[in-house]
Amino acid sequence: MITRLLALTALTVVASSAVQAADAYSSEGPTDWTGFYGGLSAGYGFGGDDDVNTKGQAAPNIANINGGARPGRVNLDRNGLLGGAQIGYNYQFGQWVAGVEADISHTDLQDSRNIGTAQLNTHLALNNKFESKIKYLGTLRGRFGYAFDHTLIYGTAGLAYGETSQSVDMFGPTGNTQFSGDQSHFKMGYTVGAGIEQSITKNLSFKTEYLYYDLGQDKLNVAVIPGSGGAGTGYDSKFKNDGQMLRVGLNWKFD
Repeated sequence: MITRLLALTALTVVASSAVQAADAYSSEGPTDWTGFYGGLSAGYGFGGDDDVNTKGQAAPNIANINGGARPGRVNLDRNGLLGGAQIGYNYQFGQWVAGVEADISHTDLQDSRNIGTAQLNTHLALNNKFESKIKYLGTLRGRFGYAFDHTLIYGTAGLAYGETSQSVDMFGPTGNTQFSGDQSHFKMGYTVGAGIEQSITKNLSFKTEYLYYDLGQDKLNVAVIPGSGGAGTGYDSKFKNDGQMLRVGLNWKFD
C-alpha cells in the first residue's frame, strides 16, 4: 500500500511539473501531431483478478493431495513498478488524430504468499507457497483521439504480450518440500485504455495513460517429489495474468 501511494504521488508530481511547463508554450498556435515519435515511460501496475485456483488431478474434481483435501483458491496481489520505452506515429486530419504505438517495459509485477492450513478455509493441505510474476510487458496498440490547442485526448486498444512465471511449493509437516512446480511462458493477449497527451514544446510532449491488460491463464502442474512423503499424484494450479497500469511518459516528435 505504501509503495502504491509513493508511486502515485511521484506520478502526480511529474504530471504537475509538465503542466506548468506546458503553460509557457500555450500562447503559440495549435500543436501539429502528425509524425513519428519516441520516448520513455514509467508507472505502476496493480489490480486485476489474480486468483490462483488449485485442484487435484483425480476425478471428480477432488484434490488428490495429502489424503483428499479439497480444491483451494488463493489471491495474489501482483503489484509493482514498471518502466520502458515507446515509439509511434500519429496522423492528424482536422482535429482528429489516428496513430499506432509500440512499447515495452521491464516490470516488478509480482507477489508471493505463504499459506498454512489454519489460514486456508478451502482446506488446501499443509503449508503452501505461491508466487506469480510478470517479468516484462509490452503492447502494440492503435490510438484514436481528439486534439484541441496543445492537448490530445485518446482511446487506445490492441495487442499485449509479456513473459509470465509461476511457482508453487507444498511443504510437509517437517518442512520438507513434498510437491513442487515452476514455469515461465511468453504470453499474448489484449489491452484497452485511454490517455491524455499535452505538448510542452513543438517537439516534446507529456502523457498520462491508463491501460487494462489480459494475458490469459497459465496452468502449472505441481508434481509430487518422489520419496518426500507426499500423498497423491499431483495437482494443477491456474494463474490469471491480467491487471491495470497507470503511467506517465515523455515523447519526442521527430521533424
